[in-house]
Amino acid sequence: MTFRTSLAGFLAEYLINFRMWRLFHFSFTCNVFIIMRKEKKAMHDETQRVYEHVLRTDPDQKEFQQAVYTFLVSIDKIIEDLPEVTYNRILERMTEPERVIMFRVPWLDDEGKIQINRGFRIEMSSAIGPYKGGLRFHPSVNLSIMKFLAFEQVFKNSLTGLPMGGGKGGSDFNPKGKSDAEVMRFCQSFMTELYRHIGADTDVPAGDIGVGGREIGYLFGQYKRITNQFTGVLTGKGMDFGGSNIRPEATGYGLVYLSDAILGGNGMKLDGKTCLVSGSGNVAQYTVEKLTELGAKVVTLSDSSGMIYDESGITPEKLRWIMTLKNVRRGRIREYAEAFKGVEYIERDATKPNPIWDIKADYAFPCATQNEILKEDAENLVKNGIRLVGEGANMPCSVEAERILMGSGVLLAPAKAANAGGVAVSGLEMAQNSSRMQWTRERVDSELRTIMNNIYRNISEAAEKYSEKNNYVDGANIAGFMKVSRAMIAEGCV
Repeated sequence: MTFRTSLAGFLAEYLINFRMWRLFHFSFTCNVFIIMRKEKKAMHDETQRVYEHVLRTDPDQKEFQQAVYTFLVSIDKIIEDLPEVTYNRILERMTEPERVIMFRVPWLDDEGKIQINRGFRIEMSSAIGPYKGGLRFHPSVNLSIMKFLAFEQVFKNSLTGLPMGGGKGGSDFNPKGKSDAEVMRFCQSFMTELYRHIGADTDVPAGDIGVGGREIGYLFGQYKRITNQFTGVLTGKGMDFGGSNIRPEATGYGLVYLSDAILGGNGMKLDGKTCLVSGSGNVAQYTVEKLTELGAKVVTLSDSSGMIYDESGITPEKLRWIMTLKNVRRGRIREYAEAFKGVEYIERDATKPNPIWDIKADYAFPCATQNEILKEDAENLVKNGIRLVGEGANMPCSVEAERILMGSGVLLAPAKAANAGGVAVSGLEMAQNSSRMQWTRERVDSELRTIMNNIYRNISEAAEKYSEKNNYVDGANIAGFMKVSRAMIAEGCV
């Protein structure tokens, strides 16, 4: 954080942000309890007790509470038939991380001034494999967001069928506006602490928001320098030093593959359909690429400042321009509207519903961040005829938004399943590193598509068996849970 010249200005901004945060937290908690009261029957004693325990022990962690609540709503439907889960207190153990690591990250900016950030690593569960999950560098990062992401990661990794536990980490450091040298110095300082907690068979981080190929390279270089080991301790590496084909594309491609499978199972298709995509980072870019390849037309993208609406569609040539804008120049999405004719740019007003979800289309793919689709946004999606929402971001729908979409018959591909492609190919990268091999692009893409089709089959079967047809949220939660819970019971009280 840079020094502020006006203490009064800093205090005013702090108080405004604090009040907004408290309001959001109060609103979320009230909404959850209202929803619970509207249920025809109360939650099972076990799931209710676990949720109340989380509220009591983590009272200010709104994102973590939301992730636990939506998970428990699904598990509530099967808990009566799983006495071994209650006996072994599996739910309590799942909602408590195995380890939480929080540390100081000091670094020098280009002016030679010392800056301080906070680093995190949440090692949530190693029941089915080493901890696995990305690192996020963004000013919004806090303990609640890290725990929610780590919690979701446990079940996402379980769904891939690969032996990976769940974890997540990151920092409140903001790479935007920083020079390459500043990013390098931060990454080196971050890894100087993190290295002692990770390893190829212990905990394998990857990228996330704010952590791309540049950051992974700096992190890996520092790990190698400190340990004198060249191991598969990070995934998302460059192809020249142990990376995998398709890894940058994997989350976006996987999202489209799963969505395509869900649509096919319901007599629909992507070809010829109009799609809304939010975000403009890695996931959004490759979601657009694969959607276009399969015959769909994408008309929107966004960043934190606003959105663009290109009625004629984002062509492969335009997408390459966006990739240069975002990945090389690190510019803003409004520049797209200046570069191409017939494009509308709409600034984001956080006090109003997001305009990107108020456009007539067939399918929507939120690929930006958590809770980007709120109640009013969901109502707009339904009003505009959206038939499927594929979650590229983690938990992009609020509790109310999710209920509105599913209650209106919209097919919802939940993030646990829909964006599992990234970690799936990370798992394949780990396998390649272990064997000192590098697979072809065709082989990795084929493996990814197989994994996503298997996820579709597993969540569909779980939904029909334990919940209802096409309830992929329940299907993903239950299918992911069953595997992890069996492993935890087998491994004893640890």
